[in-house]
Amino acid sequence: MDDKYITDKIKYIGVDDESLDLFENQYILKNGMSYNSYLVDDEKIVIIDTVDKRKTNEWLDNLEKTLNGRNPDYLIISHLEPDHSGSIGKLINRYPNIKIISNEKVFSMLPQFIDNKEEIEQRKVVVKEGDTFSSGIHNFKFIMAPMVHWPEVMMTYEENNKILFSADAFGKFGTINTDEPWINEARRYYINIVGKYGMQVQMLLAKASKLDIKMICSLHGPILKENLQYYIDLYDKWSKYEPETNGTLIVCGSLHGNTLEAAQKFERDLKNDGEVTKLVDISRTSIPDVVSEAFKYSKMVIACATYNMSIFPAINSFLTLLKEKNYQNRKVGIIENGSWAPNAAKCITGYLECMKDIEIINPVVTIKTRLNEDSYNKLKELEDEIIKR
Repeated sequence: MDDKYITDKIKYIGVDDESLDLFENQYILKNGMSYNSYLVDDEKIVIIDTVDKRKTNEWLDNLEKTLNGRNPDYLIISHLEPDHSGSIGKLINRYPNIKIISNEKVFSMLPQFIDNKEEIEQRKVVVKEGDTFSSGIHNFKFIMAPMVHWPEVMMTYEENNKILFSADAFGKFGTINTDEPWINEARRYYINIVGKYGMQVQMLLAKASKLDIKMICSLHGPILKENLQYYIDLYDKWSKYEPETNGTLIVCGSLHGNTLEAAQKFERDLKNDGEVTKLVDISRTSIPDVVSEAFKYSKMVIACATYNMSIFPAINSFLTLLKEKNYQNRKVGIIENGSWAPNAAKCITGYLECMKDIEIINPVVTIKTRLNEDSYNKLKELEDEIIKR
C-alpha cells in the first residue's frame, strides 16, 4: 500500500507475502497475498489484528516504526485463523501490558493458538454484539459475524470515520497493491473461502445495512473507499447464490480429446447464436477456479467422459467441491461420452440431485467415442434449450 495512512490517525501496518504460492495450501495464488493489520493512534493506541507467522518479524518492524518508542494499549482480534493470529504470541511477549479486546468465543479458542492461559485471562476485555469502546477520539462498535467464516469472527465499526474493519469479508487473493480488477480474485476468494455460508453472510449484510459505511478495511486485499455499494451488492448476490452473468459455462473432462472436440464445437455454436459462453478444460484449470466460474454463470454444461463406469476424476473432484460450496439455483446440461457403456450422465445427475434448485436441461446428450450426425443433432437440441433459458 503506497499511502500507509488511512486517516491522519489510522495507519496500515500490514504486510505482503509475495512468495506464497498456495493459500490454505490449496488455492493457487497468482500474485501472493496480503495480511492486513491496522493501528489507531489515539490516547489509547489500538492494533487491529496481527498477521501470519511467516511475516511476524516484518510486521513487528512496521509496528515499532509506527509506534516510535510508545507502547500499544489494546489489540482487537477479529478472527483467529492462523494467517491473522500467527503473531499474537510474539506481540504480547514484546508488550506485556497490552490488553486484548474480543468476544467470548475468541477467548475460549485462543489457548489453541498461543500458550499461557492465565496470561490471556489477565489481558482479556470481553465484548459482545453492539458493545462500544473508546480509545479517545475514536469510538468502536463491535458486530458479531459468526461463521463468516469461522464461529468466532467479529467486525469492528469505527464510528467517527465510518470505517468497517470487516475481518475476511470483502477480501481477495493478491498483495495489497496488485494491479488487477477486484472482482475476479475477490469472487474466487469468496466462493472458495466463505461461499458455503451464504445465510450467515446475509445476516451480516442486514447488520451492515444499518451502518453509514464510508470505507471497508478487510484482512486481505485493498482498502475499499469508493463505490462501496458495488462491493456490497456483489456480496449480496454471491451470498444469495444468484448468478452475475446470464450465460453458459462449459466444463469439460476429456480423456483422449473427443469429448473436448465436441465441447468446443458446442461452444462455437452457442456463441454464434449470441450466448455468452466460456469453455474450461478441467484438466488444465485449477478446480477451485472452475468452481468460482460456475457461480458466476446462470447456466452450466458438463461435458464428461465415462471413466471406470463413473466420471472423469477431475470432474468428480469438481462436483464434490461444487456441492461443498452450496452450488444452487442454476440450470445444468450434460454431455456424456463412452465407447461401450456411457455412464457419466447417471453419475453426474446423482451429484446434481443433491444440490438445491438445480434444473437439469434436457436432452442429455450421449456421444459414443466421437461426435456423429445423430449426437450432433442432440447437441443442437440441447443448444436450443439453453438459449431459451
